[in-house]
Amino acid sequence: MVERYARPIMEEKWTQHARYAAWLEVEKAAVKAWAKLGKIPQDDADKIVKNATFSVERIEEIEAVTKHDLIAFNTSVSESLGEESRWFHYGMTSSDAVDTGVALQMKASLEIIIDDVKMLMESIEKRAQEHKMTLMVGRSHGIHGEPITFGLTLAVWYDEMARHLLNLEQTMDVIAVGQISGAMGNFAHAPLELEEYAMAELGLKPEPCSNQVVHRDRYARLATALASMASSIEKFAVQVRHLQRTEVYEAEEYFAKGQKGSSAMPHKRNPILTENITGLARMIRAYAMPAMENVALWHERDISHSSTERFWLPDAFITTDFMLHRMNNVIANLTVMPENMMKNLNLTGGLVFSQRVLLELPLQGVSREDAYRIVQRNAMKVWEEIQQGKATTNEKGESLYLGHLLADEELRNSLSEEKIRECFNYDYYTKNVDAIFKRVFK
Repeated sequence: MVERYARPIMEEKWTQHARYAAWLEVEKAAVKAWAKLGKIPQDDADKIVKNATFSVERIEEIEAVTKHDLIAFNTSVSESLGEESRWFHYGMTSSDAVDTGVALQMKASLEIIIDDVKMLMESIEKRAQEHKMTLMVGRSHGIHGEPITFGLTLAVWYDEMARHLLNLEQTMDVIAVGQISGAMGNFAHAPLELEEYAMAELGLKPEPCSNQVVHRDRYARLATALASMASSIEKFAVQVRHLQRTEVYEAEEYFAKGQKGSSAMPHKRNPILTENITGLARMIRAYAMPAMENVALWHERDISHSSTERFWLPDAFITTDFMLHRMNNVIANLTVMPENMMKNLNLTGGLVFSQRVLLELPLQGVSREDAYRIVQRNAMKVWEEIQQGKATTNEKGESLYLGHLLADEELRNSLSEEKIRECFNYDYYTKNVDAIFKRVFK
C-alpha cells in the first residue's frame, strides 16, 4: 500500500511563477477587454496577448531596486513587448492584478480540495456499506452505551463531509471574484464594462462594490470553511486513534510489512497517521485567525493583509490537500476487527440492554421512577462484580445482567422471562439501519 496524495499539484498553484502567471492572465484579460471596448488598437492587444511574458529572476532583480513587486512584474513583462507595452496595466491599480490573480489561484486550489472531499466521501461510503451491520458498542463519555454498527459511525462521517462539501461549493461562489475598478475602486479610469468583460474572460464574477481590494470577508469565509472541515477530519482521526488503543483494539491503521512503530519497543503499532492529522488540523484552524483579522483594513485599503496571505493561503491549501489524502488513505486501508467489536460489546455483561428493559416496564403499567430504580439496581450489581474481576457470564453461560434481572422478583411481577430475554436481542438495535442509510446515501 502506497499513500497517494496530490500535494505536488497543489504546490504548483502557489509557486512564485504561478503567482506571476495569474497576474499575467488578469492583465491579458484587461487588454482584451480594452480592445473589445475599442479603446486600444486590436493589433496591439493581439501582440500583448501573444508575446507578453516574464522572468521570475528578472522580476526579483527589478524589485530589489523598486521595492514594489507589481511594478517589477510590469517592467519585466514590458521588456518582452514593443511599443504596445504602453497598454499593459492601462487604467489599473496593483490590487486589480494582485487580488484578481489570487482569486484565480484560490479557485483552482479549491477545485482540487472539492475533488479531494469527494474522493474521501467515496472511501467512507464504501467502508460504511461494507460494515453496515457490523455490531459494535456506542460510547458516550467514553463509557459503553448501547449497540450500534460501525457502518453507522461511518455514515455519520459521510453526512458530515457532505455538509462540508456543500459549504466549500458555496464558498467557491464567494471567493471566485475579481476586480478591475482602479485606484480607490471608483472606476474613474476604467468603465464597469471593462471589468465585466475581463471577469467573464477569467471565469470570475466582478466584485459588486470594491474599494481598492477584493473584500477580505471573502477570504475569511474560505479560511473558516477549511478550518471547520479540518475539525471534522480531526474528529474522525481521534475516533480511529481511540479504536486502535490496546484496551479497545476494534480498528487499526494499516501496518505495512517492514514498518516500525518504536525505536525502543519492537511490538509497537502506533496510530501515527491519525495523530499526524490531528496536528495538521490544529494548523489549518490557526490560519482562520489572520484571515478574519484581515477583514478590517484602513479606509479603502492598506497592505497589512498582504504579508499574512503569502503565508496562510498556500499553507492552508497545501496542508488541507495533504490532510484529506492522508485521511482517505486511513479510511480506505483501515483494518476493522468485528470479533473484537463484539467482544467489547459483551464486556459489561449485558448492561448495554438496560434501556431496552427500562422501556418495557412502563408498557406494563410501572411508573418511570420505579422502572428506573429496578433496572439500575440490577445494573449496579453487575458493575460491582466487574470491579471484583468476575466473569461477565454466570454459571449458566448467561450474561450477568440477564441473570440478575431474571432473579429479581419485583421485575418478574411485571415482565415474563420470555419478555426479559427478548430484550437481549441485538437485532432490535439494527432494525432501522437500512432506513438511516437511505437518508444518508441518497
